[in-house]
Amino acid sequence: MTWIHRREALRELGVKPQTLYAYVSRGLVSAKPDADDPRASLYSSADIAALVARRRSGRGRSAIAHAAIAWGDPVMETAITTVRSGRLIYRGKDAVRFAADATLEEAAALLWNADRLSPPRASDTPAGGASGKERALNFLAGRAARDAASIGRNTTALASEGAELVAGFCSAITGASGRGFFHQRLARHWGLSPRGTDLVRRALVLVADHELNPSTFAARVAASTGAPLAACALAGCATLTGPLHGEASARALTYLKRAIAVGAKPALAALSAHGSAIPAIGHTLYPEGDPRAAALLRWLKPDARLKAAIRAAETEAGAKANIDMALAAMTLQLALPDDAPFLIFASGRMAGWIAHAIEQRASDKPIRPRANYIGT
Repeated sequence: MTWIHRREALRELGVKPQTLYAYVSRGLVSAKPDADDPRASLYSSADIAALVARRRSGRGRSAIAHAAIAWGDPVMETAITTVRSGRLIYRGKDAVRFAADATLEEAAALLWNADRLSPPRASDTPAGGASGKERALNFLAGRAARDAASIGRNTTALASEGAELVAGFCSAITGASGRGFFHQRLARHWGLSPRGTDLVRRALVLVADHELNPSTFAARVAASTGAPLAACALAGCATLTGPLHGEASARALTYLKRAIAVGAKPALAALSAHGSAIPAIGHTLYPEGDPRAAALLRWLKPDARLKAAIRAAETEAGAKANIDMALAAMTLQLALPDDAPFLIFASGRMAGWIAHAIEQRASDKPIRPRANYIGT
């Protein structure tokens, strides 16, 4: 990323300093301290060029709506999570720092703006299914069919129900009820050492929320109709099953296994021969690298073969590994089952889906965009 000084940024934008600062505070322009002058800041030339291009295009209502649907301008307000200057923020807290010590239950309490949650004993009978993923989806579907609508209920009641859903989700994955924090129950299910247990705890918190991603948007749409909280989480979990979202780690896992077996270069060559992109590399919101991935890989300390495979992919793609690659690497190093990345992702994101559902209900506004008809 290229960085420019304030004077150049103001000249490119044609605005006053206070307008530039407003762009930074709204997340439209990335900024960082100037290493040569700690009192000054540098600004992303790419972000500034994008703003200039929008103004020159006229940016009518139709153009704004079209651009906002994919990595564009913010489309709704939230007090839960944001990405600013390459950092993931949970209600004002740096998510990476928070994950160093927090449990998923503590992350949920923070995101829900609720009292600290005790690790409850799940009251649900574990759902049926051949895999943790199938049981988790069946659990949410069953609760969605039985539970009361979220409309007309206060945030305290919704947060209490959310705690039950999180605990029941863990029972569904493990196939058994039990006591303890979410990461402890998963670790017992997978037979992990204390170090592995701690890594799972950190990973769950790192993926707990990520602003308005596809699954979270789906959860908010469901919440805007007054659907039961479980139905909101089910909408999010169903969206997460797509290969371009929660299943992205599966492709990264396939690459890492092949790279370890035959070497990184042949594995990358095979991807290229099939016209496949290198998986789990780069992230639109993190031009300088995904901080969640950097933290998890630092805590994981991948062995030499894993490290070489990841570095080769980064070098080939010209970008850093993202959280999906880090989850895949953790799966291999801890000898977790192949569906572990999805289960960790979905488990952590349960906290985020419920947080956004609660916030959406508090706004009491339906989400109903219009379509631009291009048919006959």
